[in-house]
Amino acid sequence: MSKLYPGFFSFVFFLFFSTGHFGFVSSVKAQSVPVHIDNTGIYTFIDELANIGVIEVNSLVKPYSRKDIAEWLVTASATEGLTTRQREEIEFYLRDFGKELSNEWPVNKRFDIFYYSDSVFRLTANPILGLELFSSGGEMAYHRFNGGEIHGTIGEHFGFYGSLRDNYESEILGGPAYLIDRRGAVYKGDEVEQDYSEARGGISWTWDWGEIGLHKDHYTWGHGYNGANILSGNTPSHAFLSLNIKPVSWFELNYMHGWLVSEVVDSLRSFGYYDGTREVFADKYLAANFMTVRPLKGLNVSFGNSIIYADTKINPAFLVPFIFFKSVDHTYNGASNEVGQNAQMFFDISSRQINHLHLYSTFFVDEISFNRMFDSKQNSNYVSAKLGARLSELPAGFAFTMEYTRTNPMVYQHKIPTTPWTSNQYSMGHYLKDNSDEVFLEVQYKPIRGVKLQLSYTKIRKGEDYQAILVEGNEESYPEVNMEEPRWGLPFMDAVRFEMQKIEFKGSWQVINDGYVFLSLANKDISGPDREKYYPPYFLEGDFTGRFGVNFGF
Repeated sequence: MSKLYPGFFSFVFFLFFSTGHFGFVSSVKAQSVPVHIDNTGIYTFIDELANIGVIEVNSLVKPYSRKDIAEWLVTASATEGLTTRQREEIEFYLRDFGKELSNEWPVNKRFDIFYYSDSVFRLTANPILGLELFSSGGEMAYHRFNGGEIHGTIGEHFGFYGSLRDNYESEILGGPAYLIDRRGAVYKGDEVEQDYSEARGGISWTWDWGEIGLHKDHYTWGHGYNGANILSGNTPSHAFLSLNIKPVSWFELNYMHGWLVSEVVDSLRSFGYYDGTREVFADKYLAANFMTVRPLKGLNVSFGNSIIYADTKINPAFLVPFIFFKSVDHTYNGASNEVGQNAQMFFDISSRQINHLHLYSTFFVDEISFNRMFDSKQNSNYVSAKLGARLSELPAGFAFTMEYTRTNPMVYQHKIPTTPWTSNQYSMGHYLKDNSDEVFLEVQYKPIRGVKLQLSYTKIRKGEDYQAILVEGNEESYPEVNMEEPRWGLPFMDAVRFEMQKIEFKGSWQVINDGYVFLSLANKDISGPDREKYYPPYFLEGDFTGRFGVNFGF
């Protein structure tokens, strides 16, 4: 294990004490427990309320906390002009999140397997159960999961949560090589049947203008209704330190420092023993910040930067929440590409200024070189861009979404094996990875409380895998745009290696809080010489795919 610099502990204790000396001088904001990003029902509803102007939300960073959701629901409940379905949704969700508003036993509380609350301590415990059935090409497969979760608070500022979920798949349904919008896993099984587990949890300390936490969880950064292109949340969960600061109404800072999983064996630290070899992975970290400014009501302009750094101890400079990480890297490693780390920049604009309409754009810049930016032969153009719009509740119950994502060659990649934008080999960015684009169109309808119907069209394209060509040493087939550095000036989608068009119907019903019944029917047309490389073999069996499932908990 890497040694932690004393600066790490200094940073944590400084934040802890400066937030109010254990809470004695700060006013009470209440404790923070995150709501997992897979709880799509509440996230979709909060987005709907924000789009019609009932509440104001910075939807850039997820998960949201239970306390924030409770306050948004209370604000919405006092608003005139909501539909009957929306008021029923608010009442339904307050059966759960209303527990955050008082230590008194809630009226009409949701079902929990165990719930306790007094003036100091609150605890909720529930099982996690689920089953998904798949049909593709006449063949059946299934994914089952089971486990349990807890969450609670102690005193006025401390929150905690944890969950353990065991999973089993009868067929290969995912993996780091496949271009599917499905969360990754660290599989333990053989080449046919696969099982894996996922342990999540965290602690947090909250004060009136901020929060600090230590987590092992999933999260997303960036807007998008069909996957984010900054941090998508599709990797297995990893540990990270989080900081959120809202000192004034028009400014917000989000920062995180993550302990990623490189899965690159460090031969110097690995060693043999009587029965084999103990392989040790190289250390890998992520430091990132996102600052949001609200110049006008309903308009959020965000900018930030990050760095993947590896093969070293934790650097205390990267624990500074608002610093420019690329410049820090130059201080420690000079300008050499051979010893430097991998830095990125983000930009995001979200506008809900027109009632019912959410306009958004997100840019992920994976190459920071102003010297080459305007040189057509050297320009790396390591940029992923997402543009989209959602029209909500016109007419009532409906939502219409249009979204386009383009990711240029070599985005999320890096020449040093320990520093690409990955964890456990899964891309932390858009699920299509680099040299790809996607068109996504969707009509959504909510006829009654808890029921959501979706009809979507998706077209995706994937071009040449330039990174694989370099790794395999086939540079003679590489486009010789720049002989000095073959990663520069690569053409976008010079050849389409994988293409899919899909029409899909989805339906879900949240019967009870956190309890869903869901199904989907999809017709897809997959073509290109890399179709076997990029799509799980089970789903290539036929053009038609069906899915049905039930779950309680996440």
